[in-house]
Amino acid sequence: MEKLVFVYNADSGKLNALMDSLQKVVNPSSYSCKLCELTYGTFEEKKAWRQFREELDLKSEFLHKDEFRKKYASKFGHKFEFPIVLAQTGKGLEVIISNNEFEEINNLEVLIDKIKNRI
Repeated sequence: MEKLVFVYNADSGKLNALMDSLQKVVNPSSYSCKLCELTYGTFEEKKAWRQFREELDLKSEFLHKDEFRKKYASKFGHKFEFPIVLAQTGKGLEVIISNNEFEEINNLEVLIDKIKNRI
């Protein structure tokens, strides 16, 4: 496994980030990125997530869905549903945590445990 690729179900940019934060506050049940919801508070990264990332002994890449599509779509030709966690291997991209699995994850500790168990 060369690295983990985390892809948020959100587009990049300051305006998009502001709108996402606003949506989390105003109508959290309609927020569409479970990875964002689990790893970030309203405006900043959760401390437990930052600590996990920093202690992870594997290269990691964090992308918004528009960035992922620009960087990987032509190379691997996959159509993924976001959010998703992928492993880049010599064979390409392999799903570590699928979009559907994110619906079952209710807190950050469960997410961290799933990642640890699958890498």
